[in-house]
Amino acid sequence: MADIKYDIIKEIGVLSENAKGWRKELNLISWNGGAAKYDIRDWAPDHEKMGKGTTLTEEELENLKEILHRL
Repeated sequence: MADIKYDIIKEIGVLSENAKGWRKELNLISWNGGAAKYDIRDWAPDHEKMGKGTTLTEEELENLKEILHRL
């Protein structure tokens, strides 16, 4: 499997943290040198390991914000 390269452009916020120190975070990340996207996923304390997550464009993030605002 090819190495996945990432650059955390901006750490936006922590949604939760578990007992082992892993945190579910919202960050702005460039994956493999591509355009930065908003990303929600679990991260180990040192950001060296990550869990599965989802990436969102700015438009998708705005749509999610509007949906959540209706709750």
